[in-house]
Amino acid sequence: MFSNSISNCLKQVSKNYVTAHSFVTAITNQSKVTTKLVDKLKNIVGNPNVSTAEAVREQHGHDESHHDVHMPDVVVFAESVEHVSKVLKLCNDNKVPVVPFGSGTGLEGGVNALQGGVSLDLMKMNQIVSVHAEDFDCTVRPGVMRIALNAYLRDTGLWFPIDPGADASVCGMCATSASGTNAVRYGTMRENVLNLEVVLPDGRVIDTAGKDRRTKKTSAGYNLTNLFVGSEGTLGVITKATVRLYGIPEKTIAAVCHFKTVQAAVDTVVQILQSGIPMAKLEFLDDKAIEAFNKHSKFNMPVAQSLFLEFHGPALGLEDQFNTIKEVITMNEGSGLQIATDEDERKRLWKARHEMIYSCTALVPGSKPYSTDVCVPISHLPEVIVKTKQWIDEANVLGPIVGHVGDGNFHVFFPVNHADKETFLKVQDLHFKMAYLAMEKDGTCTGEHGIGMGKRKLLTKEFGETGIQVLKEVKKCFDPNGIMNPGKIFF
Repeated sequence: MFSNSISNCLKQVSKNYVTAHSFVTAITNQSKVTTKLVDKLKNIVGNPNVSTAEAVREQHGHDESHHDVHMPDVVVFAESVEHVSKVLKLCNDNKVPVVPFGSGTGLEGGVNALQGGVSLDLMKMNQIVSVHAEDFDCTVRPGVMRIALNAYLRDTGLWFPIDPGADASVCGMCATSASGTNAVRYGTMRENVLNLEVVLPDGRVIDTAGKDRRTKKTSAGYNLTNLFVGSEGTLGVITKATVRLYGIPEKTIAAVCHFKTVQAAVDTVVQILQSGIPMAKLEFLDDKAIEAFNKHSKFNMPVAQSLFLEFHGPALGLEDQFNTIKEVITMNEGSGLQIATDEDERKRLWKARHEMIYSCTALVPGSKPYSTDVCVPISHLPEVIVKTKQWIDEANVLGPIVGHVGDGNFHVFFPVNHADKETFLKVQDLHFKMAYLAMEKDGTCTGEHGIGMGKRKLLTKEFGETGIQVLKEVKKCFDPNGIMNPGKIFF
C-alpha cells in the first residue's frame, strides 16, 4: 500500500484531468499570426523558407509522444543566427508565440504548438563550426545531428558519447538536457556543455559563458549555460553549442545476462556500482521488454529480467574488470551471460535496445508511446522498480520497463491507443503513481525526458509553489511577453 501523500495527490490529479485537458484545448486557437506577419517573415528568411501548408504544419505540431497534435500557424526555416534574431524580434514585437523545432524526437510534447504561432525550424543550420581535438571539444549549429557529428569526428579518435537513443540534434539535446545509455560513465548534457549561443526573445544574441569561451571549468558569474540546458525552448533559442568530446575507447565489451526476479537484477546493478568498476552502460529490461525486443528486432533471448552491460577502456585490465562483474552476476543467480566484442554485433544489440520504444508500440496496432521516466537515488531503485512492475501487473496493462539503471533512471513504455479510453486512463494513473513514488523516495519525476506539456503538474509537486513561482520569475525576466514555447514546463 503506497503512502497517503501519493494517494491524495493522485485523487487531485484525477479530479483535475478534464480541467487540464480543457485548458490545453482552449488555448490552442489564440494565435496572432496574420497575413501581414507572414509576409514580413518571408521578407526576413525568403519565400521558400516559410510554409503554411497543412502537411508541413502538422509535421511540426508533434513529437514522438502520445500527445495530440497542436499545429503552428506557420513554419519558418531559419538559415542563420541573423534569421533567428529577426524572426524572434518580429514575433516578440507582435506577441506571437514561437516554438523552436529541431529533429522532433522528444517524448513530452515539447514542440507541440499549444497556442499556434510560429514553429521555428533550425535544421538548415547544420554546420560543424569547429573541432579542437587537442582540447577535446567541438562547436556545432542546431541542425547538426548526433550520429553525423560522430561520423565527422571518427578520424580524430574522438567521439561525443551522450546517446539518448534517437538520432537527436545536439542543440536539441542541450534544450532538453538529454542523456541516455552512456550517462553512467559520461554524464548528461548538463555535464558536457561548455558554452551556448542563445538568441533571446527580443532578438539579442548572448554567449552563456562569454564569446568563444570553451574552458572545462569557470567560476565567472552566474551559470547561464546550465540555465538554458533543459530550458526546453522557453527562454530563448539555442543557435550554437560547444560540447565536450572524449577519446574513443581502446576496447569495448558488451554483455547480456538474465535473472529470475526484478529484485535480483536491480540488486546486481547496485552491487556493480558499489564495486567501483567504471561501467559505460548498465541497462535493465524486464521480461515484457525482452518479449517486445525479440519480436521487433529478431533476437531469441530468454524472456526474463535482463541486464545489458558495456565496458569501455584499455584492453589491459578490462578483462579483469569483466571477471569481477561475472562474479557479482553469479552471486545473484544470473544466467545466460553472452558477450559481444565484435563491433557489428554490439551495434546490432544496442540498435535494438534504442528501438525499444518502437518495439513496444508494435505490440499494440495503432498505438503511440505513452513513455514516462523517473529517476531515484540508487539505494531506492530496487524498491521503486519492483513496486512499479507490481502496479502495472495489477492494472492489467502492457508496460515494458526499460532503464538506464546505472544512474537510477528508468522508463516505462506504455503502448496506448487514444481510442481505448479505459486503458489510457489506467496508464495515466500509473504514470502519476510512479512519479509520486519517485519523489517520495527523494527522486525526480523525470530523469531525461523533460517536463514539456506532459509533466507540468508533477513539476509543481516536485518544486513546491515557491519554487514554481521562482521559475516563473526567471521565465518572465527572459521572456516578459511569454512568446517562447508557451504552455510548456508550467501552465
